[in-house]
Amino acid sequence: MKKIIYCCAAGLLSLCANAQVGIGTAKPKSVLDVNGKTTLRKELRVGGTSTQAGNAGLNGQVLVSQGEGLPPVWKSLNISFMEEGQYKLINSYLSSDQAGIISLTDGTAGDGVYKNSVGDNITDAAKGTWKKIDGLKNTFTIKNGKNRLTYQFQTGIEIKAPTSTTIESVRFTCGVFRNGTLVAVRPDRIASNNNSGKNGLQDYIFTLNYTEQNVPVGAHTIEIACRKIDTSNSTSQFAIGRNVQASNGASSAFTLESTMKMDVIEYVSYKTN
Repeated sequence: MKKIIYCCAAGLLSLCANAQVGIGTAKPKSVLDVNGKTTLRKELRVGGTSTQAGNAGLNGQVLVSQGEGLPPVWKSLNISFMEEGQYKLINSYLSSDQAGIISLTDGTAGDGVYKNSVGDNITDAAKGTWKKIDGLKNTFTIKNGKNRLTYQFQTGIEIKAPTSTTIESVRFTCGVFRNGTLVAVRPDRIASNNNSGKNGLQDYIFTLNYTEQNVPVGAHTIEIACRKIDTSNSTSQFAIGRNVQASNGASSAFTLESTMKMDVIEYVSYKTN
């Protein structure tokens, strides 16, 4: 009689040791198979034994799989997690151009337009004769209507007066156009100095920084364009983003090239099931 009891007990223990438990499924595929949502009210511990509790990890660590047959481990990852309500950098676009603008040089008078407004069309001659820097054109897509676009444009400007000992100047402006419409603009002026040693040449670095908010969702095209407003002497050579024709090696298209950096920053939002 005792032998029968022992056999039954041994069989029961074997069944318990090898049983698979299914929650929400009649055919579990592992020791514990949960088919449905799981709520964990306290810590999750891994790597434990029959005599020691597993490791619950440290604050901010994530559980990382080591592959089949190996236990997962807690890892500290150098990743900045974004919370809802914050803004996240989605994309950065960087372009450069060495062709520049040389069509506004000697013999070309300014357009005489002294004021621009956001919303001006690049093809509207009444708003100025704009010349594009073709190499800085970029296209992008906005997916969230709550956003910020930052523009950082920089280029070299050069003037060469016809007489090195006579001060000459050119007034000009450059702007950022989105889908052919002006969104940012800055006027400026460059002047030669009374210095025969420089042969009437003068270089200048022009910078335009601007942030646009809540750009509409969809595809967009960004272009940079400049124009000549007026000049003290129409025979002065003038170039944007490259050297003038008579620089004689004092400067180059490389040293005066144009660069454009654009950051697309969007609002973080999460959908709930």
